[in-house]
Amino acid sequence: MSQGPKLELRQGQSLVMTQQLQQSIKLLQATALELREFVEQELEKNPFLQEEGEVAEDQPQAEEKSTADDHEGEPREADFESDENFSSEVEGNDRFDDSAEIETDYVRQDSSLSIRTSDYNGDDDTRGIDDNPSQGKSLREHLLEQMQVEVHDPAKRLIAAHLIDTIDEAGYIKEDLGTLADTLGAEKSEVEEVLKQLQTFDPPGICARNLSECLALQLKDKNRLDPAMQALLDNLHLLAESRFDELQKKCAVDRDDIRQMVGEIRELNPKPGLDFSHEITQNIEPDIFVRRLPDGNWHIELNMGNFPRIMVNKRYYKKITAETRNKKDKDYLSEQFGSANWLVRALEQRAQTMLKVGGELIKQQDAFFRLGVRYLKPMTLKDIARETGYHESTISRVTNGKFLLCPRGTFELKYFFTSALSRSVGGGEDVSSQSVKHYISEMILAETPDHILSDDEIVEKLRERNITVARRTVAKYREALNIPSSPKRKRMKTQAL
Repeated sequence: MSQGPKLELRQGQSLVMTQQLQQSIKLLQATALELREFVEQELEKNPFLQEEGEVAEDQPQAEEKSTADDHEGEPREADFESDENFSSEVEGNDRFDDSAEIETDYVRQDSSLSIRTSDYNGDDDTRGIDDNPSQGKSLREHLLEQMQVEVHDPAKRLIAAHLIDTIDEAGYIKEDLGTLADTLGAEKSEVEEVLKQLQTFDPPGICARNLSECLALQLKDKNRLDPAMQALLDNLHLLAESRFDELQKKCAVDRDDIRQMVGEIRELNPKPGLDFSHEITQNIEPDIFVRRLPDGNWHIELNMGNFPRIMVNKRYYKKITAETRNKKDKDYLSEQFGSANWLVRALEQRAQTMLKVGGELIKQQDAFFRLGVRYLKPMTLKDIARETGYHESTISRVTNGKFLLCPRGTFELKYFFTSALSRSVGGGEDVSSQSVKHYISEMILAETPDHILSDDEIVEKLRERNITVARRTVAKYREALNIPSSPKRKRMKTQAL
């Protein structure tokens, strides 16, 4: 049978996402910083967008705003405050003290959940977040100043400056000295000589090549680097594993001397360079504020400082289109005007979605906010999606990278979504994995050197609380909490006596 080109018609369905839909999804999952960056880019390239309060040169301030009702202006704060869709009932009980130890189920009563938007006020003690950048000299500047005084030979100054530039933020030099010598065209012995001189600089321990050398430099500065202490530094792995009996033999000292030496080691700074690290870090800015009202109800509000306030300059659009005759230019202006309107609506929708999801989250985790982590309920994206009407993917995007500030601290919204562990037979509601981790941590903190709990014993104690977990699950949670195994804990607590 001969083959040749032919035409064939096939029908099929496919999901095609428009550019605006793609951007809406990106806006929903964007963090506060990413959102501001995106809006700043749009303000630069779209002539019809402007920030709130910015007055165009060609118009009085009173005429520059268009209303939110026709979707051509900025979403007003009052719109969020008065929207009844964001007022709901939350279950709780005003009788309870947040600090009280409560082991029984509590009576549920209805109380209102107040939701509104609010400007972030840095002076508010309930929202105090330090956003002041650190000030002072950098580590490099501090060392270069000392080099100018202590190193006189020009060749050695060049080597010293190069070594200073290789120091990491913790204060260590990790590069091979032979490689550095080849790069500088110097002898390795000369580089080592300069390095030793740099290691006498402030802060003590600077320019070390490893932890042992860093600690040795600090002890030498305190005139405490004797042979026994050097032997301890040469066997830090034994100290990390709490093998004190072997350390005694290595150092040729008794138990009391080992305890004293270990105490001195713990007072040293393993990362001396961090004292001079002055990089401005990005502080977490909460997207949602939650506070408890005097009547015991919860009040939730958006941090509007994280929401760019923009509006569409409708007057400027009418003016410029009236003066434009070219069809291509008119099409461009119409496209930009439509894009500006879409962005304003998208930002409003993002805020409304966050309010609705945040409100439902507070409602479902009321026990956590009132009583603490042991009352954190198992919750999935599906639970919030079922109550809000949004798709699970929308819930995932709106909670990822968003933070909530409440009286118990700052939490990522994702924190409240935990897997469920079943209670024992006839035991009632499931318990959150975070709550189980909290119980495990409490049990281990209460241990004594005479009675260290094994993972099997922890399983039994959890079963007494009507929580059924496997031993491997306890081990997994313990490792996630960075808690050593029972033999290591026993050795550490016994040696600490």
